Amino acid sequence: MREIFAGLPWWVKWIAVPVIALVVFGGLIASVVGYVIGVLFKVLVFVALVGGLIYVVRKFTSSSSSRSDW
Repeated sequence: MREIFAGLPWWVKWIAVPVIALVVFGGLIASVVGYVIGVLFKVLVFVALVGGLIYVVRKFTSSSSSRSDW
């Protein structure tokens, strides 16, 4: 493989080949990146919901325990 690229100009190695790879695999790369971003968003929503639930439960349990002290 090195022998094939050795005789080519620099712009073929550093511009043309990556552009061709992006054209060929662009859809695959975009779908993988979209999937990863979707999973990260769902994890963030899950963490926010669980944190909100814990906050609400602690707030109600602390207020109900202070009412029972009266």
